[in-house]
Amino acid sequence: MLLRSAARRLAVPLRRSRNHFAVAAGVTSEAEDHCDVSPNWRAFRSPASQRSQQVRMSTMTVPSAPPAQQISAFPSLLIGPSGHLTPRGSFAEAQASFLEPPADVVEQLLTQLLRLNVGIVAHYYMDVELQGVLHAIKKRQLALHKQGVPGVPATPLVAIADSLKMGDDAVLMCKDAGVSSVICLGVDFMSESVHAILSRNGFADVPVYRAAQRHIGCSLAESAETDNYRAWLTRCASSAQKSLHVVYINTSLETKAVSSSILPTITCTSSNVLQTILQASAQLGPQNLQICYGPDTYMGENLISLLDAVLTSNSGQGWDDSRIASQLHPQHNRATIRALRDNINVYPSGNCVVHHMFGQSVVDTVAKSYSDAYVTAHLEVPGEMFQIALQKSLSDEGVVGSTSNILNFIERKVEEAAKSNSNSSTHNSDGTAEKKRLKFILGTEAGMVTSIVRSVQDILDANSCGNVEAEIIFPVSSDAVMAVEETNTNIAEPIQKLEVVPGVSGGEGCSTAGGCATCPFMKMNDLDAVQDIVEMIQSRGTNKDSELKLSKHLPPNRLKGKTIGGRDAIELGSEPIVFMREFMKTKKLSEDLVRRIEAEA
Repeated sequence: MLLRSAARRLAVPLRRSRNHFAVAAGVTSEAEDHCDVSPNWRAFRSPASQRSQQVRMSTMTVPSAPPAQQISAFPSLLIGPSGHLTPRGSFAEAQASFLEPPADVVEQLLTQLLRLNVGIVAHYYMDVELQGVLHAIKKRQLALHKQGVPGVPATPLVAIADSLKMGDDAVLMCKDAGVSSVICLGVDFMSESVHAILSRNGFADVPVYRAAQRHIGCSLAESAETDNYRAWLTRCASSAQKSLHVVYINTSLETKAVSSSILPTITCTSSNVLQTILQASAQLGPQNLQICYGPDTYMGENLISLLDAVLTSNSGQGWDDSRIASQLHPQHNRATIRALRDNINVYPSGNCVVHHMFGQSVVDTVAKSYSDAYVTAHLEVPGEMFQIALQKSLSDEGVVGSTSNILNFIERKVEEAAKSNSNSSTHNSDGTAEKKRLKFILGTEAGMVTSIVRSVQDILDANSCGNVEAEIIFPVSSDAVMAVEETNTNIAEPIQKLEVVPGVSGGEGCSTAGGCATCPFMKMNDLDAVQDIVEMIQSRGTNKDSELKLSKHLPPNRLKGKTIGGRDAIELGSEPIVFMREFMKTKKLSEDLVRRIEAEA
């Protein structure tokens, strides 16, 4: 049996707020001969979705603390070569404590994965304990394969990636490693997406299991499952302009299906969203095309800010027509960028609960106390934090973008410093090489630190560089309100209450699970849950109870057997992803999508 976690992570899903979204869009059931299913909406929703209404997590604005109590320093993790790690602050200590997992835990879980042909795909934002084990499993598997150990495939059985690549990695595991089951560690829309991608690639028979039986929500994805979102899309569709809905990949299949029934829709990632809107604008005419972006309000507003930065840049920054054409898009200039900027319609009411918590005290501390640091910011973070990173990015002292963009930026800066300092002739008075410390503000979920630590250490060791360090700084807010569960042994259901959960230490997180810097939904995935699923897979052929329990871990399947406007709902929901895939391959919108935009204008 695997070593159980010392304490389960605090993880409370948001209340569902669907408001009959799919029914209002005309979702029908083949089983009901295409009749309106509004009276049976509860049956259309998953039981886990209904149960999740029993708990709620919320945040509230807290009055500003007196100046003396404002955040003066953030927790950080100092990374050096040869496995050297120095955490500073309780929050960083918690992150660092699981980076080197016990070897027997790693060995046992890898043995089970190999014997049962099970693969694991996990998001970057996983619990650090879990990520530490997963990274170690992957490293151990590749070492065994290199040694020629029989039965160990070259394709890793573990992959940690962003939400889109999780599906691609699952396909590779099935094709190249013969995986017969996939455990998906993320939120529900991710497992749903992984299953859809496997199905489209001929692996519909490969089950995908979530870490929990209950609903694993996402505040951002669920903001697109409301009447408000549908009403916004309907207003976009009523415009006299040609209109394209660019929807964030981090939404449910149902959202994509319903959206496609209202307006031509293409999905995007935080990595390709800018190129998507630039190409759409160039292909269909910036004066004539309305880009309707949702549901992430911060990301949409940040895209506008980015275009504003180009348009308002001074001569020293040099965003003239020539630079725009060479670095942004060959068919754009200042005039077309302005037209694009003026025709972006951003959904006003959607955000990620984690990125939403980078509050003013955090922004003030970054600006005042960390002027010498590189600043990274995910496209989902609030405007103030994004603006700092955006301004830094103009001089290559920061980056704005996706989790992959942030990781690549940190890797590049460390690589440059390592190569430069390996040949440095600068020494201290005692003759030792002078150390260089690179500081990085991590403007996204703290779970990324596991991948960052591994990458930085690999780079420093590969360059035999002992005089470069990287300090990862967690810009953690200090206050939030969260629903917490208390167990009452006399009743079956947990008791819930709202209370202020302070950080591990003053100014170091909003909860004992990491708070503002970590996602409570992602932390519903833990090492215990993975082991439980592996054990159920092991006994499913002989134990009916395991079969029943595993069925409750399957992804949401709300669209099975449903149609929207006479079209299969799953096919309609997959279509925006197919359009994005084609764009990523050809760098152009597909002819089919362009025809639809033109026809509905």
